[in-house]
Amino acid sequence: MTVVIGFEGSANKIGIGIIRDGEVLSNPRRTYITPPGQGFMPSDTARHHRAVILTVLKEALEQAGLKPADIDCVAYTKGPGMGAPLVTVALVARTVAQLWRKPLLGVNHCIGHIEMGRLITKANNPTVLYVSGGNTQVIAYSERRYRIFGETIDIAVGNCLDRFARVIKISNDPSPGYNIEQMAKKGSQYVELPYTVKGMDVSFSGILSYIEETLFSMLVEITERAMAHCGSQEVLIVGGVGCNLRLQEMMGVMCKERGAKLFATDERFCIDNGAMIAQAGWEMFRSGQVTELEDSWITQRYRTDEVEVTWRD
Repeated sequence: MTVVIGFEGSANKIGIGIIRDGEVLSNPRRTYITPPGQGFMPSDTARHHRAVILTVLKEALEQAGLKPADIDCVAYTKGPGMGAPLVTVALVARTVAQLWRKPLLGVNHCIGHIEMGRLITKANNPTVLYVSGGNTQVIAYSERRYRIFGETIDIAVGNCLDRFARVIKISNDPSPGYNIEQMAKKGSQYVELPYTVKGMDVSFSGILSYIEETLFSMLVEITERAMAHCGSQEVLIVGGVGCNLRLQEMMGVMCKERGAKLFATDERFCIDNGAMIAQAGWEMFRSGQVTELEDSWITQRYRTDEVEVTWRD
């Protein structure tokens, strides 16, 4: 059996998870939460991660009932993400790998979301809608790459929701998007808003003042187009915004009309977490990949389609 520990800290979540052959052994996480009306700055977020990362590491090992000797590989988020938090987590992962004398593996954050979603839902070959604070992409697998069929041309859908929450001073605890969703459930009137789909891409910057229902309609439309192009009968929603039940409901209606299946996870796995990095690292490590110490840098820009997917046919 192969055991991989994964370190994630690309934004305001710091998580460490342990995977053993598809089983999540542990997945503790902490969130850096700022006051209403404020976002999170890279330096402050990195300071938060430094303060708690060793505690989270101890929790991960204790919850899994494992010792360092039981770990086969140390995986960490290489990117994309915020520079200072990424560096903080990469430094700890590199140090742990050397102290424990274990191979190191840099993982693409987006690939982590996809592989965790595939593991938890058992989706076979889905069209993937990846929606988070920093990314909005429609993705499908083809010829050893996760191909991007459509994406935002300006800001990500999660960033749009976060900025809207800051403008009207919605709480960041547990997250702006969750609190917007709860408020939207109480609404009864749909207000017509700018709807900007450009081919397979979307634009959210001009809609910032208006928000949720129209944003999700745009995402459903481009996902359906990608499904038609690929002949796909499965949709997998990943990323932090993927927890939104209204988005899942709207996507479910589209899938039902097409005779397709919808797959999604709950907040344990759709929000940034260490187990998703461990799972992607497990797949990569089993296919023969490792990252040499001199190559274990981070990058804030690391596209999903840059990664060669050596673990899928």
